[in-house]
Amino acid sequence: MGSGCAIVRRMRTPLFCVITLFLLARPASAEDSVARAHVQAALEAMGGEARLRNLGSLRLQGVGHWNLLEQSERPTPPFLVAYEQFDEVRDLRRSRLRQRCEARGAPLPTWTPLSQVYVDGVAALERDGQLRPAGTAQAQDLRERLDTAPERVLLVALDATDLRAEPDAVMQDVPHHVVAFRQAGARVRLFLNAHTALPTAVERVEAHPEDLFWNIWGDVRTVLTLQSWSLEPGGLRYPRAWDWERNGVAYHSQTVTAVTLEAPLDEKDFALPEAVTKGFAERASRTLEGMAPGLPGSAPIEVAPGVVQLPGRWNVALVQQEDGIVVLEAPLTSGYSTKVLEEVARRFPGQKVKAVVATSDAWPHIGGLREYAARGTPVQVLDLNRPLVERLMKAPRLAVPDALARAPRAAKLQSLSRRTALGTGKNRMELIPVRTETGERMLFAWLPEHHLLYTSDLVQPAQAGGLAMPQQLSETQDVAAREKLEVGRIFGMHLGPTDWATLAQAVEQARAPTAPPAPPSGG
Repeated sequence: MGSGCAIVRRMRTPLFCVITLFLLARPASAEDSVARAHVQAALEAMGGEARLRNLGSLRLQGVGHWNLLEQSERPTPPFLVAYEQFDEVRDLRRSRLRQRCEARGAPLPTWTPLSQVYVDGVAALERDGQLRPAGTAQAQDLRERLDTAPERVLLVALDATDLRAEPDAVMQDVPHHVVAFRQAGARVRLFLNAHTALPTAVERVEAHPEDLFWNIWGDVRTVLTLQSWSLEPGGLRYPRAWDWERNGVAYHSQTVTAVTLEAPLDEKDFALPEAVTKGFAERASRTLEGMAPGLPGSAPIEVAPGVVQLPGRWNVALVQQEDGIVVLEAPLTSGYSTKVLEEVARRFPGQKVKAVVATSDAWPHIGGLREYAARGTPVQVLDLNRPLVERLMKAPRLAVPDALARAPRAAKLQSLSRRTALGTGKNRMELIPVRTETGERMLFAWLPEHHLLYTSDLVQPAQAGGLAMPQQLSETQDVAAREKLEVGRIFGMHLGPTDWATLAQAVEQARAPTAPPAPPSGG
């Protein structure tokens, strides 16, 4: 409100003042009035507008789980799961949040503590008692958690200047009133039970440009469904079961086991060291779209003559053939792909990019494919991954349009179902469907003249040194045997050039039987 008044004070044009007075005096439309009536009824059903506006703090405790949509073996359920137990305090007057959480599941073999703090738009993570700056993606998620919460979202709707009614809808076999408004760039709809007036769902559509996994889908549709309403002390009704969907797929679920109204607030819980706020600002200044290929201090690697790997958090490989350049992987964003193509032009002047190959269904592998499609470059993918890539090409991008959104065209998609030759000469390549348990949706690229195998995501280094994930390593061996490949070296999306013997040794060590425990000493 303060910024709006400041604008009015700075404007001196009489016509502006006339228009402003007209808009302020304009009677609400029938749709506006109906929408406000629906929201006010929902507020009343929850305990009353005044009760919610005067609520200063809230503590929620409970359990939940996350479906690891991107990190599961397939893009369809069932998914790998991570479980959580949480204790969260919300300062409603200042839009601050502190969540203490423990997680355990597919990537975490033991209960692992992880706390999150959100203060004044800054997000921080706490591990081992130390606060570290989070990124803008985490800040956006925490802000969304506050904005869509039932104690806040109805008030936001009621205060919205563009609140309007939409046609009624049936949800969960029950009629619902639907109201819509915009908030901070997001398009929001509320589904209010026509019988009870309580909110059943909050739908929010917005871009997640800094989220490593969700940015590729453009305008992401998140739906929070609320149920198991409980009458709390003081007359507030509050839901105890929360379920989130993203783009139509179950994503996150929580059961609230305890609700504390007007929970005491400890300022120490929301205190962020200056180093954390500065670190957050620095991270916010580095965008995914602006990220350059490679890592600081890591020069491109010539794996073989005419075969160049650009090292990064997600590697890209360039293969020079007689009739053009093949790019292996299109990670992250359209902006990242643009910079890769600039590197191709510098390194191989005058040569066209004849194809880009996405060797996996992992979202970071395909995030930059839309830039190649916008330029008319053929896109080669495994047959199983074609539906996923087609969805990517059609993903709506109203909030943050890229080149394909600004000038739509059909992607030149080519799906591979069998071992397929690509190019001729010394850098000829064969693309091989992996078809193993964990490599089901991957392609290998075999360069026979160099005895060089590109292993997609299946071979990765371990943090402690050596190679990780023995199952995947053994599957790589199986593919080499099945396809009769005489492999000398391997490299991949997360792997620099590595001798094949290193992989063979790692598999042999993993297969070695575990020594039996020593018998107890006699006494």
